[in-house]
Amino acid sequence: MSTTSSTILVVEDDAIVRMLIIDVLEELEFSVLEAGDAEEALALVKNTDQSIDLMMTDVGLPDMDGKQLANLVRELRPELPILFASGYADHIDVPSGMQVIAKPFSIDQLRDKVKAMLPTA
Repeated sequence: MSTTSSTILVVEDDAIVRMLIIDVLEELEFSVLEAGDAEEALALVKNTDQSIDLMMTDVGLPDMDGKQLANLVRELRPELPILFASGYADHIDVPSGMQVIAKPFSIDQLRDKVKAMLPTA
């Protein structure tokens, strides 16, 4: 039985932050898709051939905020776990199946949060 790694969609408009998150996730042996804004993210989510196990999104995106993006994504993939990254994590109310990680976060915090949110195979 082969275990395939989970695929995480990272939505972050800051290229340097996005690269750092992707590096960490890849080091943890996740497959990573990246999007610089909500529009790019939605294009990936709409591709039903593309497996996505978790979406991690910045709350502050240039074209729409992360919560609006999450609502649109949930219409397409109702079961998809969503992790918001925010510098203002204490001020965010999130719907069920969604969680928040406060920026800045450590590699360990990110790993633990992602692993806890992924469906166990």
